[in-house]
Amino acid sequence: MDIALLLFLLSGFVVVYVLAGYPLLLALMPTRKPVRAGIPKVWPRVSIILPVRNGERWIRSKLESLLALEYPHELLDIIVISDNSTDGTEAIVREFSPRVTLYRNPQSGKAAALNEGLAHAQGEILFFTDVRQAIDHQALKILVASFDDPRVGVASGELIIRKGHSFEEHNTGLYWQYEKWIRRRHTAIDSMMGATGAIYAMRRSLARTMPPDTLLDDVYLPLAAFFQGYRIVLVEEARAYDYPTSLNAEFQRKVRTQAGVYQVIGNYPELLGPRNRMWLHFLSHKVGRLALPFALISLLLSSIFLSPPWSSIALVSQIVFYALAVLDAFVPEYSPVKRITSLVRTFVVMVSAAFCGISILFRPAQSLWKAPTRA
Repeated sequence: MDIALLLFLLSGFVVVYVLAGYPLLLALMPTRKPVRAGIPKVWPRVSIILPVRNGERWIRSKLESLLALEYPHELLDIIVISDNSTDGTEAIVREFSPRVTLYRNPQSGKAAALNEGLAHAQGEILFFTDVRQAIDHQALKILVASFDDPRVGVASGELIIRKGHSFEEHNTGLYWQYEKWIRRRHTAIDSMMGATGAIYAMRRSLARTMPPDTLLDDVYLPLAAFFQGYRIVLVEEARAYDYPTSLNAEFQRKVRTQAGVYQVIGNYPELLGPRNRMWLHFLSHKVGRLALPFALISLLLSSIFLSPPWSSIALVSQIVFYALAVLDAFVPEYSPVKRITSLVRTFVVMVSAAFCGISILFRPAQSLWKAPTRA
C-alpha cells in the first residue's frame, strides 16, 4: 500500500475513533449501580480547603456561601490559603475569624497553597473548592453521603455553566456538556480520571503532597486515591455554578489542562500500564485528545500525496472546514451561518489548545497558569 494512503487512513482512523468511535463504545458499555446521593449515615469532620490569590472580588460571597452549607458547623473547618494576595482578600477573610482560618503562603502557585492546606487539615473528609464558583447549600452533605460506600475515595460535584449570550459562549458550554457526559459514563463503569476542581471531596487518608509545579491538582490528588484501589465518582446532585468563558479564555485554560495531562503521565506512569483499571478509557479519552491535533495535521499533509482525484477531494474538504473557522471572526452574531462557523471555530480552537499543550516540554509549568476571564 502507498505510504501516503496508509498514513491518511491511520490518521483518519484516529480522528474518527476519538471523536465518534470511543463515545459510541462508551455508550454501549455495561454500567454499575449509581452512587448514593442523599444524607450521610455518619457526619464526619470536614476540612474545606480554599486556595486564593487576589480574589477580593469573590471572597466575601464565597465564604458566606460556605458558612451557609447545610452541614453541622461544629464539624466544619474552613481553611483559606492566600497565595501572597496583594489586594484586599486577606483583610476580608480575617473578618470571618474565628469561623475561618487564614494561612498566608509566599507566591508559589495553587499546588503549594493546597499543600499548605493539607498540612493543616484535620477533617476525615477534605472538600476542595475555588474562590469564584457559587456552591449549592446542599452540595457538601450530598458529596459526604457518597462516602458511605467504602469503595469511594473521591466524590466530585457537577459544575453548571450558566447560559451564555453568544454562540461562542454557547459552544464552549456544549463542549462542557459533552465532557460531563463522558464523566458520567466513566463513573457508571468504574471511575473518572480526575475531579472538578471547583467542587470535590476526598478521604483525608488518601491525599498526598503534590509537586509544587502541579498543573492539575484535581487530577493528581484523585489519582492518588484511584491507585490505592478506590473509585473517583461524579455525584451530579452536588452542584456548583459558574459563568461561561470566552473562547480565548477557554483556549488558555485548555492549553494548561492538556499540558497537565502530559505532566500527570510523568507523575503516574502506571496510567499507561495494567495497574490502571481504566486503561482503555485513559488512552481513548485523555491520550486521544493529545493525539488528535497531530492526527489532523497528518491527515492534511498526507492528502497532498494521495492519487487523484482523492487528493483534490480530501484537500478541498479540509481547507473548506478550516476556512469556516477563520470566517467565523467576520460573521455577525445574528447570521444563521454563525451556528456552523462558530461550532467549527470552537472545535479548531480546542484542538489547537491540545497541540499547544506540548509546550510544557519546553517551558516552566507555572508559566501556563492564567485565571480564565468569566462573563
